[in-house]
Amino acid sequence: MYTQLEQRGKPEPPVNVSTLHKMKDKDEPIACITAYDASYAALVDAAGADLVLVGDSLGMVIQGHDTTVPVTVDDIVYHCRTVARGLRRAFLVADMPFMSYTEPGLALDNSVRLMQEGGAMMVKLEGGDDQVEIVEHLARHDIPVCAHLGLKPQSVHKIGGFKVQGRDPDKAKEMLASAKRLQDAGADIVLLECVPNEAGRLITESLEVPVIGIGAGPDVDGQILVLYDILDITQGRTPKFVKNYQAGCDSPLAALQSYIREVKEGTYPEPEHCFS
Repeated sequence: MYTQLEQRGKPEPPVNVSTLHKMKDKDEPIACITAYDASYAALVDAAGADLVLVGDSLGMVIQGHDTTVPVTVDDIVYHCRTVARGLRRAFLVADMPFMSYTEPGLALDNSVRLMQEGGAMMVKLEGGDDQVEIVEHLARHDIPVCAHLGLKPQSVHKIGGFKVQGRDPDKAKEMLASAKRLQDAGADIVLLECVPNEAGRLITESLEVPVIGIGAGPDVDGQILVLYDILDITQGRTPKFVKNYQAGCDSPLAALQSYIREVKEGTYPEPEHCFS
C-alpha cells in the first residue's frame, strides 16, 4: 500500500507528469518502452525506463492480429493492471483502443476504467484536430493525456497501410498546427509516429510539452519502441526504426539497458532508423 508515497524519498522517486516536463526543459532524453505483463514490466523498470506504455500494439505482438483494431478496453485494462504490478519508478500510460473515445462522455468513462481498474497514470489517444474536444474534456476532469499524431495505427484501413506521414510540406504544417491545438487543449505529452526527421524536430521545438517519437528522428524529447522489437521476438519484417538490442547481450535485462543507455546518450536512433 502507498508504494508511490513510500518511494518519494528514494534517490530515483517515481516519474510523474512534472518529471517528464522537467526532463524536456533540461534536454534530458526520455526513455520509453511498451510492456504487456508484470514480468517484463519489472525488467523494463529495473532497466531504467522513464515511461511504460501498455500499447494497443498488444493486438499484434500478443494476440496475433494484423492490426491494433480488434483490441478492446477490457484487453487494455487487463494488461495495464498486470504491468502496474511490475512497476515501481516508471510512469504508466495506457492506450485507448479503437472507437473507445468517439465522444467526450465515452472517452471519460473509458479513461476512468483505465486508471481505476488498470492503474494507468495517463491515457493515449490517436487523432489531430478531431480530438481537441475530447482532450479538453479529459483535461477538465484531470485526466492526463498523451496525444498521438503522424501514423495512427487505428486508422490503418483508412490510410491504406502503415505509411510515413508528413512528407508533404503542407501535411507537415497541418500536423504541427494540430499538435499545438492539442497541447493548448490540455495534452500533457505528444507522441509522433513515423514522420520525417524535420517534422519531428520542428514539432518538438514548437511545443512546450514533451514530444516522444517512434520513427520520428533524433531531435524529439524521447524515444519509444515496442518491447518485442527491442528483444528481437517479433518475427518477419520489422519497421525501419526498429533496432535489435538483444544481439550481443546475454539477457533481456542487458538488452533493455542497452536501449535505454543509447536513448539517454542520443546514439539511438541512427540515420538508418530515420525517415527523410
